[in-house]
Parts: sequence; structure tokens; C-alpha cells
Amino acid sequence: MRLSARADYALRAAIELAAHDGHVTAEQLAHAQNIPGKFLETILTHLRRSGLVRSQRGPDGGFWLARPANQISLAEIIRAIDGQLLGVSYPGAAAPLQRVWIALRANERAVLETVTLADIVSGELPEAIQLLTDSPQAWV
Repeated sequence: MRLSARADYALRAAIELAAHDGHVTAEQLAHAQNIPGKFLETILTHLRRSGLVRSQRGPDGGFWLARPANQISLAEIIRAIDGQLLGVSYPGAAAPLQRVWIALRANERAVLETVTLADIVSGELPEAIQLLTDSPQAWV
């Protein structure tokens, strides 16, 4: 799986928000996760427009999750930043390759829809995900 830098930064920012109670400033998020400030502003705007993050301006302002961390999947964050996890189609003899990408996408979604921000913050992944990572072949 290839993850864009924007999606990676968005996941890290959302996890950082999930790890804090209350508001967190963009500057605090950028510093905590080593994310370029201007890049983070764009990401936070996408997350806010997608209804995943809320914000407040002013001296007591900042950002926070719009829903509890255990109700926000990693897939939602990726979709907010990069759009739907879509496949591609191929002509002629390569047409069956599309089904391979669809199967791969289905497996990606199965993992990304299962894991929430709360799982990451707690360090306790769902059992099905833990079983996948316990396989030595997963790390090769």
C-alpha cells in the first residue's frame, strides 16, 4: 500500500488530537509530529470540512476531534484527505488485474475500517489486526 504524505500527516495529526484532552493548537500538532505548519493547516482544513475535526479561533482556540476517537477509523481520515480508496481498470488481457486490485483494496479497507484512533493511542490493536502483525511473513 502506498500512502500519500498528506494522508500520513493527517493520520499523525488526528492521533495526536486523540491523545489529548481538550484543544490542541496547530503549532502544537506541527511540533509534536514534525509536520510543516502550512501543510498541516491545509490538512486540518480538509479534516474539519469532512466533519472529523472541529476548531475554534482565538486565544483559547485550537483543534479537537469532532467525535470520540473510538468512532473514527483510519480509513475515514485517509478518505478525507485523498478521496475514496479506488481501483483502476485495464483493457484486454490485463482486465483481470482489476480484480486483484479490488481484492487488495477490500483487504486494505478491512484493516483501515477496523482500526480507530483510540486503538492507536492505546497501543492495543484489534485482535484480527494483531494476528496479522504476529505473522513473521507480514514483516517481510
